[in-house]
Amino acid sequence: MITAYMLRNKLLEVVQLTTQDVLPASTIWLDAYKPDDEEREWLSSLFLEEVPEEEELDEIEASARFYWDTDGLHILSLFPQRIGGETRGVNMSFTLRNNLLISFREEDIGIVRLLRHYMRHDRVEIENAMDILLELMDLKVEYLSDLIEDGYTTLEETSELVLSDEQIHEMLKELMEQEETNSQIRLALHDTRRALRFLRRTVRQQLLSEQKKTIDEVLHDIESLLPHTQFLFDKINFQLEVAMGFTNLQQNKVIKIFSVAAVVFLPPTLIASMYGMNFDFMPELHWKFGYLVSIGMMLASAFGTYFFFRKKGWL
Repeated sequence: MITAYMLRNKLLEVVQLTTQDVLPASTIWLDAYKPDDEEREWLSSLFLEEVPEEEELDEIEASARFYWDTDGLHILSLFPQRIGGETRGVNMSFTLRNNLLISFREEDIGIVRLLRHYMRHDRVEIENAMDILLELMDLKVEYLSDLIEDGYTTLEETSELVLSDEQIHEMLKELMEQEETNSQIRLALHDTRRALRFLRRTVRQQLLSEQKKTIDEVLHDIESLLPHTQFLFDKINFQLEVAMGFTNLQQNKVIKIFSVAAVVFLPPTLIASMYGMNFDFMPELHWKFGYLVSIGMMLASAFGTYFFFRKKGWL
């Protein structure tokens, strides 16, 4: 699906394009969402080099994520996606040249939908293609900030359950999900910082003063958020260590009970095994009260061992 965003007399128009259409002259943003082969063929007319492929969206080296060529400025940017309790990163490709921003994405990204909603209701001021790219980056950082705030709330809740036997499994699952979310937040923040620094360094002369100010503000927000991700990382690890330590302590208590029970019943077992031997000469076998005496010896040895453990404070 290809969507064109056109700026006419400071008003934005949104049009769905087909492969039979011609790119409108006033288009400032062309968004390609899961383009098929025909749409890629149509888009190839806009590129002097190759149209970005799906597998290229997951490149991690800086030279493949931020570069300049004959088609213009290329930026691969990582956007967080939260589905239920799971958070993962989705890459989106941008190509900027003259006053046209071309984006490629293989998944429906919530931040793109949010920007489209803002644009349709005139909640953002868009004057050129660079404004769209910067608005996406700004909205992404705001969303990451919201995820960090949710992380603090989640860890406050899990801290109350860390010493709970009944909810230990749910708490551990929540901590693991939060650890993955925090990792995705850190990746997205670092990636956005590199993208904005590359943008400022590469096209500094073409940037308007307001755009430079926006980049500086977003970079400042990123720097202020990164320490929070480190704090969350440390707090998650601390709670995981406490939870695992508490679990090991509970398991040790159970093992301790079995160990004490084995030691307590060791003397009676010894007595029973002695009188279970089949020797001809065992005078006690002919005692009238031999059975009761042996039972009494076993009980006395068991209780004696138990009270000895109690006196030593081992129970």
